[in-house]
Amino acid sequence: MLELQSVHDEGYGGKALELGRALRAGLPVPPGWALSPPLVERIVLGDSSARQRVFAQLDGLGPAAVRSSAVGEDGADASFAGQHASVLNVRGREALLGAITSVYESARSSAALAYRRRLGITAEPRMAVVLQQLVLADSAGVLFTRNPLTGADERVIEGTFGLGEAVVAGLVTPDRFRVARGGAVLEQTLGDKDIAIAWRPEGGTHELELSPERSAALCVSPAQLGELDALASRCEQAFPGPHDIEWAFAGGKLYLLQRRAITRGAGGRG
Repeated sequence: MLELQSVHDEGYGGKALELGRALRAGLPVPPGWALSPPLVERIVLGDSSARQRVFAQLDGLGPAAVRSSAVGEDGADASFAGQHASVLNVRGREALLGAITSVYESARSSAALAYRRRLGITAEPRMAVVLQQLVLADSAGVLFTRNPLTGADERVIEGTFGLGEAVVAGLVTPDRFRVARGGAVLEQTLGDKDIAIAWRPEGGTHELELSPERSAALCVSPAQLGELDALASRCEQAFPGPHDIEWAFAGGKLYLLQRRAITRGAGGRG
């Protein structure tokens, strides 16, 4: 088990590697830990010493996000985004064990195995896990540092209220913005945001119905769009090529939840 900023190799999976790189570049990534595939397997199989190691880290993080970081995912020619599980607002040791097991088993689901076959990947899945402090988001979403449809040199931002899973899972039509470098808003379109994904105090998430007034408001301000443009620029300075970013605002602070190169064959996010 390594702190995320100490992950330097693909043995902890693509997601952990990218988050480690982002942390070392000074980007606003929530703190966390990377669990290697052998450690994950020991935890799933009931090894008590392995479980105690990860329990100690959960106690220090508080509410956590447990995310997949399969070895070989998010490479240059393919992304496994959307194929593997993430579990949000994990509180307590039993919930942590259940979340790690769910992530581990998601690499062996029929959909994930079929995706591997389509890519010609024959090796046995190896699942690492990212255990990360949960961002209790006021608003969240995704950002492309270059327009993924036209290739234009502009930011495309989609967002909603609450946790970003509502956007990732297609539960809402998000607010959508086109933003020029420097933060000028080129276009904004109000989405259909009748629900938000919110966290429960006891753990887990639920769908929360939004009032008509709340639904009719944009989820980010012009100043926050400027912050997102600045984050996009920082990612471009640290890493080559265009980026697909997951972001969240909580308590007025912007967080980078995930960053990957825009790849061919991406099937979603996870």
